Amino acid sequence: MVKRDFVKSFFSSSLVILISVSGVVQADFISDSKATLSMRNLYFNNDSRQTKQVKQEEWGQGFLLKYQSGFTYGTVGFGVDAIGALGIKLDPGEGRHNGSSFFPSDGEKAVDEFSALGLTAKAKISSTEARYGTLQPVLPILVNNDGRLIPQWFKGVQVTSKEFENLTVTAGGLEKVKDRNSTDSLGLAIAGAGGLAGQRSNKFYFGGFDYKISPNLLAQYYISNLEDFYSQNFAGLVHTRPLATGKLTSDLRYFHSEPDGKNASSSGRAEGYVSTGYYGSGITKGEVDNDTFSATFTYVVAGHSFIGGFQTVNGDSNMPFINQGSGSTVYLTSNSQITNFTRAGERTWMAGYAYDFSAAGLPGLSSKVMYLSGGNVKSARGDLNEWERDISLSYVVQSGTLKGLGVTWLNGALRGSAANDTDENRLYVSYSIPLF
Repeated sequence: MVKRDFVKSFFSSSLVILISVSGVVQADFISDSKATLSMRNLYFNNDSRQTKQVKQEEWGQGFLLKYQSGFTYGTVGFGVDAIGALGIKLDPGEGRHNGSSFFPSDGEKAVDEFSALGLTAKAKISSTEARYGTLQPVLPILVNNDGRLIPQWFKGVQVTSKEFENLTVTAGGLEKVKDRNSTDSLGLAIAGAGGLAGQRSNKFYFGGFDYKISPNLLAQYYISNLEDFYSQNFAGLVHTRPLATGKLTSDLRYFHSEPDGKNASSSGRAEGYVSTGYYGSGITKGEVDNDTFSATFTYVVAGHSFIGGFQTVNGDSNMPFINQGSGSTVYLTSNSQITNFTRAGERTWMAGYAYDFSAAGLPGLSSKVMYLSGGNVKSARGDLNEWERDISLSYVVQSGTLKGLGVTWLNGALRGSAANDTDENRLYVSYSIPLF
């Protein structure tokens, strides 16, 4: 049951902000406001067959309450957004929590419930919008993760400008992260340094643009810097080509990452500002050194999607991205259900097939299968390999009383000398209610 004090806190905090701007609140602020309650029921089963940890099995109910105001009148419009999240344990999972990323841990058990509140102030002038507070970015250099009961979010500032036709410019800075299985706001880190006792940074800066060269061609370029860990450049190109039958989409992504600050010095790395990867004889241990390139091609025809791709990870470190160790997303098509194929030296082939059953007269039903095979992973034992196979089946009710109710089943299997053999199943049941 949703706790009264949580709901009361959510609306009380929102009210404080509304009152503070009451002198300038006008029709658009109120009339353009909207609120949505989203509910997610999730069963999670992860069976790691090569470790003593063995199995994680949990079941929970999540609630996400979102409020978005409109903007006040005037040259500069002001507004406020609020987000409240609550996760409730349904299955005690005694002996099956094992430190999973589903719920926060209370000793060897999962907590009974956890909740978080996020507030965002926003301002808009012309076609430029600035947001300060809770952010959920979806950018090439940072993608928020929403794979469990409640989503990951960040704290900072982001400015998005669309002053010029076909061009979107984005810039900002972040200080903290609330991970998907946490109520705490913590500093930012990368894999290898971001554990519970690891080193963190409170300065992540980014900027870039998305430019639609033509209706079928999108170019992207972003730079980012996590102080004392890494600097990164991203370039992307997405092209869609209509064919006589169907269409072909080509998606090219390139990341170049270098060390920054303490990660660039031996004394800083000795303090724990390190990256994961393989560092052989004569190679500086823990230093960021990475170039990752991926190419994915998707042919769509009559509801069928045929997917193929290739990815290379060059350098002595794994690809660095914001990752505190409790589950994160990387902007690569190799980002899969269980792993992401970003290990030092890894070469990955991808193949997949998806079908939208709308083409067969069953709207709302879709399925997908992906297979990824990675090899040449650098290690002290020589080159290692891994492969993953993922299956998804999803249905969303299209009409009637339960319109919008969604059910999704995900099944993944990971094998190989570079990874723990793992089988994973997730079952999502989700439903959203527009409140106003």
